[in-house]
Parts: sequence; C-alpha cells; structure tokens
Amino acid sequence: MSTLTIRLPDDMAQRLKTLAKSRGQSLNKLVEEMSTQAIAVFDTEMRFRAMACNGDPDAALAVLDRLDQESKD
Repeated sequence: MSTLTIRLPDDMAQRLKTLAKSRGQSLNKLVEEMSTQAIAVFDTEMRFRAMACNGDPDAALAVLDRLDQESKD
C-alpha cells in the first residue's frame, strides 16, 4: 500500500473530515471510496471509447440516446 500526500484548501479538508465523520468512516476510507468511483468512471469511459473506435458509431450513439431517455424516465 502506498502513502499519498495531497494539498487541499483548509476549508475543503475540513468539509471532507466532516463528511467522513457523518458517514462513520475515516477520512482515508472516504478518499479511497471517492478514488474508486472516479477510476470506475474513467475506466468505463475508456472502454466505451475503445469499443466506439472498433464499432459502429451510429449504434454507439443509439445506446447513449437510450441511456439518456432511461435517465429521464
């Protein structure tokens, strides 16, 4: 496991600590979960882009249109 030092504005650091406390978890766990979510979004986008390069652009756009419609329902 690695140790990572980040610099944040004081008010943001305090808000993150408050959020972690309200969830009953450590700040470390909160940041780990948020990082996992960000990586999942990135990985999904990269997979989609790779599939789009090898696939049918019209079919890919149709999938996005369907997802947009489902999110509105």
